[in-house]
Amino acid sequence: MMIDIEILQDRCIGAGNCAEVAPKYFDLDDEGLVVALHNQIEPGDEAETERAVDMCPAVAILLHQSK
Repeated sequence: MMIDIEILQDRCIGAGNCAEVAPKYFDLDDEGLVVALHNQIEPGDEAETERAVDMCPAVAILLHQSK
């Protein structure tokens, strides 16, 4: 089962924890706000992306199981 990434950019405060922990999936744009580099998490990368989500102080990244 795939996991989708949802970014709530209006919540982002630009801490950058996500990009440090999971650079394959997250980066910061020119304004310093989170962007997803992929729409879904590849099998085997769940722990890395979940850790990045947990480290976000603004709760700006959500993960959802694909339907």
